Amino acid sequence: MRYSGYVYYCSAGETFDSIALATLGDEKYACELMNANPGISNVSVFSGGEVILMPEIEVTEGEYTPAPSNAPWKEA
Repeated sequence: MRYSGYVYYCSAGETFDSIALATLGDEKYACELMNANPGISNVSVFSGGEVILMPEIEVTEGEYTPAPSNAPWKEA
């Protein structure tokens, strides 16, 4: 697994599913987030302040993945 160099700071009440949806555009990437963060992969709901290492996500042919909402080029 390769890391993207980005980190995500969790807020209270977030889950791997909600973080995957917010940052990667689809809940299906929750498993990749959990695999990239084995030390906290057993956490169901975050209490806030946890740091998630963001992996690079491989997109298969014909599959579209929107850019993460925290992508540098999206800053205005």
